[in-house]
Amino acid sequence: MLWTAFLLGFLGSFHCVGMCGPIALAVAGGKGKSYASNKILYNLGRSVTYAILGLVVGSLGFSMSLAGIQQSFSILMGLMILILAISYKSNSNYSNIPGISKLVVSLKMYLGKFLKAGGKAGYFATGLANGLLPCGMVYMALVAAMALQDPLLGATYMFFFGIGTIPLLAALMWSGNLIPVSYRQSFQRTIPYLGVLIGVLFIFRGLGLGLHGFSPDIQVFNYGAEQIEITMCR
Repeated sequence: MLWTAFLLGFLGSFHCVGMCGPIALAVAGGKGKSYASNKILYNLGRSVTYAILGLVVGSLGFSMSLAGIQQSFSILMGLMILILAISYKSNSNYSNIPGISKLVVSLKMYLGKFLKAGGKAGYFATGLANGLLPCGMVYMALVAAMALQDPLLGATYMFFFGIGTIPLLAALMWSGNLIPVSYRQSFQRTIPYLGVLIGVLFIFRGLGLGLHGFSPDIQVFNYGAEQIEITMCR
């Protein structure tokens, strides 16, 4: 499923250019050796934040698997991804939500401080904070990471999501030229279709049809008072 994380990040970056483009351009300053290192540290910071969030939601998913509802949880998360994909809007303004608006204001304040401080630590911290900004694509990826029901896999999934956003933002940081709005909109229109595909994959994964690498068969064996789930890959 890791390829879906990278693809989600790449397609989502066409939306990120509009939201995070000004921050990326601010990080683009510097000369000499710092010119490249600033950009790498900033993007690495974003990916690290995504990985930490993936670790958290992956742990939540793991607790669901321990509760013996591994397959049902995978189906539920797949349905949630379908809902998020169908209702996805590239121009969603999450900063208008009361609880999130305060978070956005605080994050922007810290982003300004980190950018002003500069230096390697400042640009890395800018990336860390930027990874917490509300974004529909991030939410969709987090649901997918939770559906994997494993902390390490969740962190890896979100890290790949962050890596997927780098190519386009890096191109913007180096060139300073924005991709035409018409091109960005064309790519953004494919996001709901990818979300639907990912949702369907997780639903089939939870159905346990015995298809190796796609829908493994999960069988439950009773040992006294305990139940043990064993994934049977055929």
